[in-house]
Amino acid sequence: MKRSYVGVIGLSVILLANIIFTQLMVHQFFFQNYDAVLLYMASNIILFPVAILIYKKERDKGESGYAKK
Repeated sequence: MKRSYVGVIGLSVILLANIIFTQLMVHQFFFQNYDAVLLYMASNIILFPVAILIYKKERDKGESGYAKK
């Protein structure tokens, strides 16, 4: 199974963004800035399906024909 650098880098960037948004969300919640909390939460929710799409694309690209699910 060969992986492309674009998919791995894309998933890494999305993971980094999720970590940053989660940290910012906790920080803003502590200071009771709930508008920003909702914005960061929505960003995390939007990035999750994007990561799943990239993962599935990379998984299908590396599979051979007999092992495809």
